[in-house]
Amino acid sequence: MVNFKVIKKAKNSQARLGVLKTSHGLVETPALVPVATQAVVKTLTAEEVKETKSQILICNTYYLHLRPGEDVVAKVGGLHQFMNWRGPLMTDSGGFQVFSLGFGKDFGVGKILKERRKEEIGYGQQPKLLKITDRGVVFRSLLDGKKTFLGPKESIKIQEKLRADIIFAFDECTSPIADYKYTKKSLERTHQWAIKSLETLNFKPKTQSLFGIVQGGRYKDLRIESAKFIGALPFDGFGIGGEFGADKKKMIQMLNWTTKELPVDKPRHLLGIGYLEDIPKIIKTGIDLFDCNVPTHYARRGVAFTSQGELDLSKTRFLKDKAPLDKKCSCSVCQNYSRAYIAHLFRAKEITALKLLTFHNLYFFNAFVEKIREKIKNGKLS
Repeated sequence: MVNFKVIKKAKNSQARLGVLKTSHGLVETPALVPVATQAVVKTLTAEEVKETKSQILICNTYYLHLRPGEDVVAKVGGLHQFMNWRGPLMTDSGGFQVFSLGFGKDFGVGKILKERRKEEIGYGQQPKLLKITDRGVVFRSLLDGKKTFLGPKESIKIQEKLRADIIFAFDECTSPIADYKYTKKSLERTHQWAIKSLETLNFKPKTQSLFGIVQGGRYKDLRIESAKFIGALPFDGFGIGGEFGADKKKMIQMLNWTTKELPVDKPRHLLGIGYLEDIPKIIKTGIDLFDCNVPTHYARRGVAFTSQGELDLSKTRFLKDKAPLDKKCSCSVCQNYSRAYIAHLFRAKEITALKLLTFHNLYFFNAFVEKIREKIKNGKLS
């Protein structure tokens, strides 16, 4: 079980400083939650992840169900033992894969539209590779093509065996091009799945904390309806999921609509959003936790985040640059390696380049959020 306490609120926004207590340690909030899809932050050991100031990780229920399987993880003693991570852990519900492997794949869109699209997903429409019903979703396995069914009951049972501290109710993550009628029907499903998720977990003595997920797409009335409905249920915290409209400004609007309707004494987690420029904005809407693969995904593309902006280490000009990635960064990568060396490793396709960039980026993001916590604490968050 988790216990959450708000320590201090910002004067000019909804930002708040808090502490989330779990059986595997404390999390100072607001906090970044690095993504460990396959029970690993790609290229790093658990010990190295801890050195990046990461406090809590999120693993992927759908992918771990496919491989190695929740029974394998359970026999080892759960995810903490399996991956040797001693801090708090989350597992998502698998709901995001309803979008990413469904309409997201069909139309080539993410959670935020990069450009306006003429297509719309209408009521009753089905993605090519999935079948969505009121009971759950039929997937085709990415490994062998076999059909896999995942519903609220199945998702919770898998997450129980994985034994993360915080688990999420099963939901449908809608596409940014879903029309109103489709989104409303999807929301009704998500709300019923939320109730079923609670019923499934509560059959046993509760050792895990369950977060409900607010959906509603880009529609204000549906977002508010969902926040009120999910917020009234006995969840331990709340996730805010789904797509976030045509631009970042609308995303912030939607977060403001949502957080104002949620209980103030429970933690709020934003699912799948965390570009560096967005972090201060989402925190100001009252978000406590957010997971994002930006620092790790960009590292594998050769990009380092610094106080002077992004560096693309694939560029030849960095081969002659003796400076560290960021002179203001105190991480072990910046203390020991030059841009030239990392650029060389990246061009030579050495995996160590990805390790060094991933370590630095995670450290940089965590330090960035740490500074925001300090500003809230000192009443200086503008």
